[in-house]
This record gives sequence, structure tokens and C-alpha cells, in this order.
Amino acid sequence: MNAFVALQHILPQHALSRLAGSFAASRKPWLRDMLISRFIKAFDVDMRDAARGEGDFASFNDFFTRELRPGARPLADAGQFILSPADGTISQLGEITGGRMLQAKGRDYTVAELLGDGGEEWRRFDGGHFMTIYLSPRDYHRVHMPAAGVLKSTTYVPGKLYSVNLATAAGVDRLFARNERLACLFDGEDGAFASVMVGAMIVAGIDTVWPNRFHTHMKQPVRDDFETAGPSLKAGDEMGRFYLGSTVVLLFEPGRIAWLENLKAGDTLRMGQAIATRLRA
Repeated sequence: MNAFVALQHILPQHALSRLAGSFAASRKPWLRDMLISRFIKAFDVDMRDAARGEGDFASFNDFFTRELRPGARPLADAGQFILSPADGTISQLGEITGGRMLQAKGRDYTVAELLGDGGEEWRRFDGGHFMTIYLSPRDYHRVHMPAAGVLKSTTYVPGKLYSVNLATAAGVDRLFARNERLACLFDGEDGAFASVMVGAMIVAGIDTVWPNRFHTHMKQPVRDDFETAGPSLKAGDEMGRFYLGSTVVLLFEPGRIAWLENLKAGDTLRMGQAIATRLRA
């Protein structure tokens, strides 16, 4: 185990995240401007695609969840393809076998653990496909729909706040099933699919475009079912956002999609690009 992973086991993860969140939400000009400027330099953030300039944000959080200028992320043909929900790097992708997904070499975890609802919904994804996308600090941090769908349920699962970078994924068992997360289940033309927003070290919030009852760092799970009134979203629509580092895990039912053959772990993605072919029944 490397020193960075070992240190995370003993750090007060939630206390550090709450502290970071208080700084990130501050509207004091001197603090806001210092944080934004240093962050851009430290992580080589490309601001050319942002809709606003460096000095136009109300807080660091406002900067971190910055919107893109129109046309910055053209969408692939959603009639043929599944779209990348975010800018980021593919951590892993593949098939769900025996209800389990690959996290890193020698480590896996279960769909049931990830969804965290204690029910049988995981079974519909067994034999299907998953993709894990890591959003680095420099990335655009809004999460979009990989396909059109109607929201059926959300499950907020409290948990740890380990980093979700590749080193930690290789060094912490069941990482994505241990961290705080929000599992969103949708019904679409390609059957059921899930988009799971996983929090991480120093993450001060996960939010959605629809009204919700959870907030980050809660102690108990929060389940919401949308039997008839769930929002209907199109492919490429924004569905949520992260306040600092994060990961998205996508799940699809068997026989519905096929990952594009050229994609592999370590590849960089842009929101809206094609990542899978939709299989017709």
C-alpha cells in the first residue's frame, strides 16, 4: 500500500471535506480569487471552453461547476450511440459478471453494493455492461445523460470519502461501493440504466437538476421513488454536478449496448462523444 492510500485511512475525511466546502462556498473576493487563480495554475485548467472568464465567478464552487460555452461539446447521434456523461478518463469498462464489476487489477465489487438499496434491482444489470469514468480536478464537473430516460428512483448512500484516482482505486477494496454516492435509475428506450455519482476526498457536494431530499455527509440513506412524476431527460441533458473530485459509474442491462471497440481503460473522454452503440431488438 502506498503512502497516499495509507494516509487516507486515518484522515478525518468528512471533516476535511466540510472545511474545504466552507472555503469553496465563500464569496469573499480575496479568498475566492486566490483559490480560483491558484487552482487554474496548479491543475492547468483550460478555460477556453468555459462560458465565463476567470474573474466572473461568485465563489470557487461557482467556478468549479462552471458551465460550458454553447457548442463546446457537440453531441454524437443519440439515435445510434450512448453518449459520454462527462469529461474524464475511463477507469474501467466491461461486462458485469455474476453481479460483479472490475475496479482495478485484482479488485472488484458488486452492483448490489454500488446501488446500495438492499433490493433486487441489481439483478437486471447482471450480464450487462458498466463503465467507470474518473473526473480529475481540471475537468468540467457537470454530469449529463448518456441516453434519454425517465427517472425512476434515486438512492443516496452515505459512506467514506476516499480519493477516486487510479492509485486509490488500485489500493482500496470496494472503493466505489464504500464512498458516499447517489445512484440514479432511469427507464429508457434501451431498457433500464443507471448513472451513479460517486463522491470523493474533499468533495463538498453532489447535486441534481431535479429537487432532492439528500445532502452530502448525511448519516442515513435516502431513497426517492418516482413512479409517475419522475423527470424525463434527453440524451446530453445535464442531470447533476459535483463540487470537487468525483467519479461516474454507468450500468446498462444485457443485450442493450456494446462499448465501442476502440475504447479502453485510460482513454480520455469528452462529454457528448459516442462511447457505445445502441443495439436494436
